Amino acid sequence: MSFDVERARRDTPGASRVAHLNNAGAALPPSQVTEAVIAHLRREAQYGGYEAADAAAEQIQATYPAIARLIGCRTDEVAVVENATRAWDMAFYGMSFKPGDRILTAHAEYASNVIAFLQVARRTGAVVEVVDDDEHGQLCVADLLRRLGGGRGEVKLIALTHVPTQGGLVNPAEEVGAIARDAGVPFLLDACQSVGQLPIDVEHIGADLLSATGRKFLRAPRGTGFLYVRRSILDQLEPPFLDLHAAAWTAPDSYEIRPDARRFESWETNYAAKIGLGVAIDYALSWGLDAIETRVTALAESLRERLAALDGVHVHDQGQRRCAIVTFTVDGVPAQAVQRRLAASGVNTSVSVASSARLDLPRRGLSELVRASVHYYNTDEELDRLVDALPRPTATD
Repeated sequence: MSFDVERARRDTPGASRVAHLNNAGAALPPSQVTEAVIAHLRREAQYGGYEAADAAAEQIQATYPAIARLIGCRTDEVAVVENATRAWDMAFYGMSFKPGDRILTAHAEYASNVIAFLQVARRTGAVVEVVDDDEHGQLCVADLLRRLGGGRGEVKLIALTHVPTQGGLVNPAEEVGAIARDAGVPFLLDACQSVGQLPIDVEHIGADLLSATGRKFLRAPRGTGFLYVRRSILDQLEPPFLDLHAAAWTAPDSYEIRPDARRFESWETNYAAKIGLGVAIDYALSWGLDAIETRVTALAESLRERLAALDGVHVHDQGQRRCAIVTFTVDGVPAQAVQRRLAASGVNTSVSVASSARLDLPRRGLSELVRASVHYYNTDEELDRLVDALPRPTATD
Protein backbone atom coordinates (compact mmCIF):
# COMPACT_ATOMS: atom_id res chain seq x y z
CA MET A 1 0.00 0.00 0.00
CA SER A 2 1.55 3.31 -1.08
CA PHE A 3 1.91 6.22 1.30
CA ASP A 4 0.84 9.65 0.05
CA VAL A 5 4.07 11.45 0.83
CA GLU A 6 3.15 14.44 -1.32
CA ARG A 7 0.03 15.08 0.75
CA ALA A 8 1.97 14.68 3.98
CA ARG A 9 4.49 17.26 2.78
CA ARG A 10 1.75 19.66 1.65
CA ASP A 11 0.37 19.47 5.18
CA THR A 12 3.86 20.18 6.58
CA PRO A 13 5.07 23.68 5.63
CA GLY A 14 8.46 23.13 7.24
CA ALA A 15 9.22 20.25 4.88
CA SER A 16 9.83 22.74 2.06
CA ARG A 17 12.42 24.63 4.13
CA VAL A 18 14.55 21.97 5.79
CA ALA A 19 15.33 18.27 5.70
CA HIS A 20 14.00 17.60 9.18
CA LEU A 21 15.59 14.41 10.50
CA ASN A 22 15.20 15.30 14.16
CA ASN A 23 11.75 13.88 14.76
CA ALA A 24 12.88 12.07 17.90
CA GLY A 25 13.54 15.56 19.27
CA ALA A 26 10.51 17.44 17.99
CA ALA A 27 8.73 16.70 14.73
CA LEU A 28 7.41 19.31 12.30
CA PRO A 29 3.70 19.79 13.07
CA PRO A 30 1.10 19.55 10.33
CA SER A 31 -0.80 22.71 9.44
CA GLN A 32 -3.96 21.28 10.99
CA VAL A 33 -2.29 21.27 14.41
CA THR A 34 -0.75 24.71 14.07
CA GLU A 35 -4.02 26.27 12.95
CA ALA A 36 -5.96 24.67 15.81
CA VAL A 37 -3.50 26.07 18.36
CA ILE A 38 -3.48 29.53 16.82
CA ALA A 39 -7.27 29.60 16.61
CA HIS A 40 -7.58 29.00 20.34
CA LEU A 41 -4.92 31.59 21.17
CA ARG A 42 -6.92 34.08 19.14
CA ARG A 43 -10.05 33.16 21.11
CA GLU A 44 -8.17 33.82 24.33
CA ALA A 45 -6.93 37.18 23.05
CA GLN A 46 -10.41 38.22 21.91
CA TYR A 47 -12.61 36.88 24.73
CA GLY A 48 -10.39 36.00 27.70
CA GLY A 49 -8.76 32.77 28.81
CA TYR A 50 -11.58 31.36 30.93
CA GLU A 51 -14.21 32.35 28.41
CA ALA A 52 -12.25 30.84 25.52
CA ALA A 53 -11.89 27.57 27.42
CA ASP A 54 -15.65 27.47 28.05
CA ALA A 55 -16.35 28.09 24.37
CA ALA A 56 -13.92 25.34 23.31
CA ALA A 57 -14.90 22.84 26.01
CA GLU A 58 -16.03 20.19 23.55
CA GLN A 59 -12.81 20.46 21.53
CA ILE A 60 -10.69 20.34 24.69
CA GLN A 61 -12.49 17.27 26.04
CA ALA A 62 -12.12 15.53 22.66
CA THR A 63 -8.42 15.05 23.40
CA TYR A 64 -9.19 12.30 25.93
CA PRO A 65 -11.09 9.94 23.60
CA ALA A 66 -8.45 10.64 20.95
CA ILE A 67 -5.74 9.36 23.29
CA ALA A 68 -7.93 6.40 24.25
CA ARG A 69 -8.29 5.46 20.57
CA LEU A 70 -4.56 5.86 20.04
CA ILE A 71 -3.46 3.46 22.77
CA GLY A 72 -6.55 1.27 23.24
CA CYS A 73 -7.74 2.31 26.67
CA ARG A 74 -10.70 3.99 28.40
CA THR A 75 -11.00 7.76 28.60
CA ASP A 76 -11.03 7.70 32.41
CA GLU A 77 -7.58 6.05 32.34
CA VAL A 78 -5.95 9.09 30.70
CA ALA A 79 -4.38 12.23 32.18
CA VAL A 80 -3.12 15.06 29.97
CA VAL A 81 0.01 16.73 31.34
CA GLU A 82 2.71 19.05 30.08
CA ASN A 83 5.33 16.51 28.97
CA ALA A 84 6.37 12.88 29.09
CA THR A 85 8.75 13.35 32.02
CA ARG A 86 5.99 14.85 34.15
CA ALA A 87 3.69 11.99 33.12
CA TRP A 88 6.32 9.39 34.04
CA ASP A 89 7.16 11.17 37.30
CA MET A 90 3.51 11.38 38.38
CA ALA A 91 3.23 7.62 37.98
CA PHE A 92 6.56 6.68 39.54
CA TYR A 93 6.47 9.08 42.45
CA GLY A 94 2.86 8.06 43.07
CA MET A 95 4.09 4.62 44.15
CA SER A 96 5.12 3.72 47.68
CA PHE A 97 8.50 2.06 48.26
CA LYS A 98 10.07 0.64 51.40
CA PRO A 99 13.58 -0.64 52.21
CA GLY A 100 14.50 -3.63 50.08
CA ASP A 101 11.82 -3.11 47.43
CA ARG A 102 13.32 -3.84 44.03
CA ILE A 103 12.91 -1.78 40.87
CA LEU A 104 13.85 -3.69 37.71
CA THR A 105 14.88 -1.69 34.66
CA ALA A 106 17.03 -1.93 31.52
CA HIS A 107 20.38 -0.63 30.31
CA ALA A 108 18.69 1.58 27.71
CA GLU A 109 16.84 3.61 30.34
CA TYR A 110 16.78 7.40 29.98
CA ALA A 111 18.68 9.68 32.36
CA SER A 112 15.61 11.36 33.88
CA ASN A 113 14.12 7.99 34.79
CA VAL A 114 17.31 6.64 36.34
CA ILE A 115 17.81 9.83 38.35
CA ALA A 116 14.31 9.34 39.75
CA PHE A 117 15.11 5.70 40.61
CA LEU A 118 18.26 6.78 42.44
CA GLN A 119 16.48 9.54 44.34
CA VAL A 120 13.74 7.19 45.55
CA ALA A 121 16.32 4.53 46.40
CA ARG A 122 18.23 7.07 48.49
CA ARG A 123 15.05 8.23 50.24
CA THR A 124 13.44 4.86 50.90
CA GLY A 125 16.07 2.14 50.76
CA ALA A 126 14.61 0.63 47.61
CA VAL A 127 17.04 -1.17 45.31
CA VAL A 128 17.53 -0.52 41.59
CA GLU A 129 18.48 -3.58 39.51
CA VAL A 130 19.47 -3.38 35.86
CA VAL A 131 18.36 -6.40 33.85
CA ASP A 132 20.95 -7.80 31.45
CA ASP A 133 20.80 -7.19 27.71
CA ASP A 134 20.52 -10.13 25.34
CA GLU A 135 22.71 -10.75 22.31
CA HIS A 136 20.72 -8.18 20.33
CA GLY A 137 21.30 -5.39 22.83
CA GLN A 138 17.70 -5.32 24.08
CA LEU A 139 16.36 -6.27 27.50
CA CYS A 140 16.98 -9.97 28.15
CA VAL A 141 13.65 -11.62 28.90
CA ALA A 142 15.35 -14.68 30.40
CA ASP A 143 17.27 -12.53 32.89
CA LEU A 144 14.09 -10.66 33.79
CA LEU A 145 12.42 -13.97 34.61
CA ARG A 146 15.42 -15.04 36.66
CA ARG A 147 15.36 -11.85 38.73
CA LEU A 148 11.64 -12.16 39.34
CA GLY A 149 12.12 -15.70 40.55
CA GLY A 150 14.73 -14.89 43.17
CA GLY A 151 16.68 -12.23 45.00
CA ARG A 152 16.17 -10.36 48.22
CA GLY A 153 13.13 -8.18 48.56
CA GLU A 154 9.89 -7.82 46.68
CA VAL A 155 9.96 -6.68 43.07
CA LYS A 156 7.78 -3.58 43.33
CA LEU A 157 8.06 -2.28 39.76
CA ILE A 158 9.27 -3.17 36.29
CA ALA A 159 10.10 0.04 34.43
CA LEU A 160 11.17 -0.03 30.80
CA THR A 161 11.86 2.50 28.06
CA HIS A 162 10.18 1.15 24.93
CA VAL A 163 12.43 2.95 22.44
CA PRO A 164 15.58 4.53 23.88
CA THR A 165 16.56 8.07 23.02
CA GLN A 166 20.03 6.91 21.93
CA GLY A 167 19.20 4.29 19.32
CA GLY A 168 16.77 2.55 17.03
CA LEU A 169 16.04 -0.60 19.00
CA VAL A 170 12.53 -1.43 20.16
CA ASN A 171 12.57 -3.22 23.51
CA PRO A 172 10.33 -6.34 23.78
CA ALA A 173 7.55 -4.57 25.69
CA GLU A 174 4.89 -7.19 24.96
CA GLU A 175 7.02 -9.99 26.39
CA VAL A 176 7.87 -7.89 29.44
CA GLY A 177 4.20 -7.04 29.93
CA ALA A 178 3.16 -10.69 29.84
CA ILE A 179 5.84 -11.57 32.40
CA ALA A 180 4.87 -8.66 34.65
CA ARG A 181 1.20 -9.64 34.53
CA ASP A 182 1.96 -13.27 35.41
CA ALA A 183 4.12 -12.10 38.31
CA GLY A 184 1.59 -9.53 39.53
CA VAL A 185 4.16 -6.72 39.30
CA PRO A 186 3.19 -3.25 38.00
CA PHE A 187 4.73 -2.42 34.62
CA LEU A 188 5.60 1.20 33.77
CA LEU A 189 6.41 1.78 30.09
CA ASP A 190 8.12 4.95 28.91
CA ALA A 191 6.66 5.29 25.40
CA CYS A 192 8.04 8.76 24.78
CA GLN A 193 9.79 7.74 21.54
CA SER A 194 7.40 5.02 20.38
CA VAL A 195 3.97 6.68 20.51
CA GLY A 196 3.27 8.18 17.11
CA GLN A 197 5.66 6.00 15.12
CA LEU A 198 4.53 2.53 16.26
CA PRO A 199 1.08 1.07 16.95
CA ILE A 200 0.54 1.02 20.72
CA ASP A 201 -2.15 -1.02 22.45
CA VAL A 202 -1.84 -1.05 26.22
CA GLU A 203 -3.91 -4.22 26.51
CA HIS A 204 -1.72 -6.07 24.04
CA ILE A 205 1.46 -4.75 25.65
CA GLY A 206 0.20 -5.36 29.18
CA ALA A 207 1.35 -1.97 30.50
CA ASP A 208 -0.21 -0.79 33.75
CA LEU A 209 1.25 2.68 33.32
CA LEU A 210 2.42 4.42 30.16
CA SER A 211 3.90 7.88 29.63
CA ALA A 212 4.20 9.72 26.32
CA THR A 213 4.94 13.10 24.80
CA GLY A 214 3.22 15.07 22.07
CA ARG A 215 6.13 16.85 20.44
CA LYS A 216 7.97 13.89 18.96
CA PHE A 217 6.42 11.40 16.55
CA LEU A 218 2.86 12.51 17.31
CA ARG A 219 3.72 15.92 15.79
CA ALA A 220 1.83 17.78 18.51
CA PRO A 221 2.87 21.06 20.19
CA ARG A 222 5.77 21.15 22.63
CA GLY A 223 4.64 21.16 26.24
CA THR A 224 2.11 18.35 25.81
CA GLY A 225 2.10 14.79 27.06
CA PHE A 226 -0.11 12.19 28.65
CA LEU A 227 -0.19 9.42 31.21
CA TYR A 228 -2.15 6.18 31.01
CA VAL A 229 -3.06 4.48 34.30
CA ARG A 230 -4.86 1.14 34.22
CA ARG A 231 -8.12 1.42 36.16
CA SER A 232 -7.29 -1.61 38.32
CA ILE A 233 -4.06 -0.04 39.60
CA LEU A 234 -5.33 3.52 40.07
CA ASP A 235 -6.07 3.30 43.79
CA GLN A 236 -2.59 1.89 44.47
CA LEU A 237 -1.10 5.25 43.45
CA GLU A 238 -1.33 8.61 45.19
CA PRO A 239 -0.19 11.63 43.16
CA PRO A 240 2.93 13.25 44.64
CA PHE A 241 1.03 16.53 44.79
CA LEU A 242 -2.62 17.53 44.55
CA ASP A 243 -4.68 20.61 43.77
CA LEU A 244 -8.37 21.44 43.51
CA HIS A 245 -8.57 19.67 40.14
CA ALA A 246 -6.92 16.46 41.32
CA ALA A 247 -8.93 16.37 44.54
CA ALA A 248 -12.00 17.94 46.16
CA TRP A 249 -11.75 19.82 49.46
CA THR A 250 -14.70 18.17 51.17
CA ALA A 251 -14.46 19.71 54.65
CA PRO A 252 -12.08 22.06 56.49
CA ASP A 253 -9.89 19.11 57.47
CA SER A 254 -10.49 16.57 54.66
CA TYR A 255 -10.27 16.02 50.92
CA GLU A 256 -11.12 13.33 48.37
CA ILE A 257 -8.89 12.41 45.45
CA ARG A 258 -10.85 12.20 42.22
CA PRO A 259 -11.62 8.65 41.07
CA ASP A 260 -10.08 8.76 37.58
CA ALA A 261 -6.63 9.26 36.06
CA ARG A 262 -7.12 13.01 35.96
CA ARG A 263 -6.00 13.00 39.59
CA PHE A 264 -2.54 13.27 38.01
CA GLU A 265 -3.38 16.55 36.27
CA SER A 266 -3.39 20.07 37.68
CA TRP A 267 -6.07 22.70 37.23
CA GLU A 268 -4.06 25.15 35.13
CA THR A 269 -3.07 23.96 31.68
CA ASN A 270 -2.22 25.21 28.20
CA TYR A 271 -5.62 24.78 26.54
CA ALA A 272 -4.37 25.72 23.09
CA ALA A 273 -1.66 23.07 23.24
CA LYS A 274 -4.10 20.53 24.68
CA ILE A 275 -6.39 21.09 21.71
CA GLY A 276 -3.38 20.75 19.42
CA LEU A 277 -2.50 17.41 21.01
CA GLY A 278 -5.95 16.04 20.25
CA VAL A 279 -5.82 17.31 16.67
CA ALA A 280 -2.36 15.77 16.20
CA ILE A 281 -3.57 12.39 17.46
CA ASP A 282 -6.58 12.44 15.16
CA TYR A 283 -4.26 13.37 12.30
CA ALA A 284 -1.94 10.43 13.06
CA LEU A 285 -4.89 8.07 13.32
CA SER A 286 -6.16 9.26 9.93
CA TRP A 287 -2.94 7.90 8.38
CA GLY A 288 -3.01 4.73 10.45
CA LEU A 289 -0.23 3.72 12.82
CA ASP A 290 0.50 0.50 10.93
CA ALA A 291 1.05 2.53 7.74
CA ILE A 292 3.20 5.03 9.64
CA GLU A 293 5.37 2.28 11.11
CA THR A 294 5.86 0.66 7.72
CA ARG A 295 6.85 3.97 6.17
CA VAL A 296 9.27 5.17 8.87
CA THR A 297 10.87 1.75 9.36
CA ALA A 298 11.62 1.49 5.64
CA LEU A 299 13.09 4.99 5.55
CA ALA A 300 15.26 4.30 8.58
CA GLU A 301 16.58 1.02 7.17
CA SER A 302 17.35 2.78 3.90
CA LEU A 303 19.32 5.42 5.78
CA ARG A 304 21.22 2.77 7.73
CA GLU A 305 22.19 1.07 4.46
CA ARG A 306 23.39 4.35 2.97
CA LEU A 307 25.48 5.15 6.05
CA ALA A 308 26.92 1.64 6.42
CA ALA A 309 28.16 1.80 2.83
CA LEU A 310 30.41 4.77 3.65
CA ASP A 311 34.01 4.27 4.73
CA GLY A 312 34.60 5.48 8.27
CA VAL A 313 30.90 5.77 9.15
CA HIS A 314 29.48 3.35 11.70
CA VAL A 315 25.82 2.67 12.49
CA HIS A 316 25.17 1.77 16.14
CA ASP A 317 21.51 0.75 16.32
CA GLN A 318 20.73 -2.45 18.19
CA GLY A 319 17.73 -4.74 18.60
CA GLN A 320 15.87 -7.40 16.66
CA ARG A 321 13.18 -4.86 15.87
CA ARG A 322 14.28 -1.36 14.89
CA CYS A 323 12.40 1.85 14.35
CA ALA A 324 12.72 5.37 12.96
CA ILE A 325 15.78 6.40 14.99
CA VAL A 326 19.18 5.97 13.34
CA THR A 327 22.42 6.58 15.23
CA PHE A 328 25.94 6.70 13.83
CA THR A 329 29.46 8.05 14.23
CA VAL A 330 32.05 9.33 11.78
CA ASP A 331 35.66 8.32 12.45
CA GLY A 332 37.68 11.16 13.89
CA VAL A 333 34.86 13.71 13.79
CA PRO A 334 33.00 14.65 17.01
CA ALA A 335 29.27 14.11 16.84
CA GLN A 336 28.62 17.78 17.58
CA ALA A 337 30.79 18.76 14.61
CA VAL A 338 28.87 16.36 12.37
CA GLN A 339 25.58 17.80 13.58
CA ARG A 340 26.74 21.37 12.91
CA ARG A 341 27.97 20.42 9.43
CA LEU A 342 24.62 18.86 8.59
CA ALA A 343 22.71 21.86 9.99
CA ALA A 344 24.73 24.18 7.77
CA SER A 345 23.49 22.12 4.81
CA GLY A 346 19.86 22.40 5.91
CA VAL A 347 19.63 18.94 7.52
CA ASN A 348 18.33 18.77 11.10
CA THR A 349 19.74 16.03 13.32
CA SER A 350 20.60 15.71 17.00
CA VAL A 351 23.32 14.32 19.25
CA SER A 352 22.91 11.71 21.98
CA VAL A 353 25.54 11.87 24.73
CA ALA A 354 26.67 9.44 27.41
CA SER A 355 25.20 11.55 30.22
CA SER A 356 21.71 10.76 28.88
CA ALA A 357 22.37 7.02 28.77
CA ARG A 358 25.09 6.13 31.28
CA LEU A 359 23.93 2.53 31.63
CA ASP A 360 24.22 1.98 27.88
CA LEU A 361 26.60 4.11 25.82
CA PRO A 362 29.79 3.86 27.97
CA ARG A 363 29.55 0.06 28.15
CA ARG A 364 29.45 0.06 24.34
CA GLY A 365 32.54 2.28 24.22
CA LEU A 366 30.55 5.28 22.97
CA SER A 367 30.62 8.81 24.36
CA GLU A 368 28.29 10.39 21.80
CA LEU A 369 26.28 9.59 18.69
CA VAL A 370 24.72 11.51 15.85
CA ARG A 371 20.98 10.82 15.88
CA ALA A 372 18.94 11.09 12.68
CA SER A 373 15.24 10.28 13.14
CA VAL A 374 12.93 10.04 10.16
CA HIS A 375 9.21 10.54 9.80
CA TYR A 376 6.74 9.65 7.07
CA TYR A 377 7.03 13.07 5.40
CA ASN A 378 10.76 12.58 4.79
CA THR A 379 12.02 11.47 1.39
CA ASP A 380 14.84 9.47 -0.13
CA GLU A 381 16.24 12.73 -1.51
CA GLU A 382 16.53 14.06 2.04
CA LEU A 383 18.40 10.93 3.10
CA ASP A 384 20.81 11.46 0.21
CA ARG A 385 21.16 15.08 1.29
CA LEU A 386 22.29 13.97 4.73
CA VAL A 387 24.78 11.47 3.33
CA ASP A 388 26.21 13.98 0.85
CA ALA A 389 26.66 16.61 3.58
CA LEU A 390 28.62 14.39 5.96
CA PRO A 391 32.20 15.44 6.74
CA ARG A 392 34.91 13.07 5.61
CA PRO A 393 36.26 10.73 8.28
CA THR A 394 39.72 11.45 9.62
CA ALA A 395 42.35 8.91 10.60
CA THR A 396 42.19 7.65 14.19
CA ASP A 397 44.90 5.88 16.18
